[in-house]
Amino acid sequence: MAKLLFNLRNVPDDEADEVRALLDAHALDWYETRPGPWGVSAGGLWLRDAGAYPRARQLLDDYQRERRSRAREAEAHEGRQTFLELLRTRPGFVLPRLLAILAVIALTLALPWWLLRV
Repeated sequence: MAKLLFNLRNVPDDEADEVRALLDAHALDWYETRPGPWGVSAGGLWLRDAGAYPRARQLLDDYQRERRSRAREAEAHEGRQTFLELLRTRPGFVLPRLLAILAVIALTLALPWWLLRV
């Protein structure tokens, strides 16, 4: 009986292609279902033999760990900053926006109470 290995909802094309190549490289018998026309089903990669699922799952988990580390490495090379780093380096950029966010939250919470009080 077939078993779903990989759901294709919100998966980039390059990742799906790499998973397909991984399954082919390890001679796993799989097939693909396409997304439904109304977006109800996302499609997926299925194994024809459910007995091969533990091996395929281990291969997929190893691949995803490797992909995650590559993505984090690429993000570190892009020079992205955390919120605290941005606050430390560009306080004139961050603080006005932070104050505006806090003002919107305060108005959202206080205005209905004030209007009902009057």
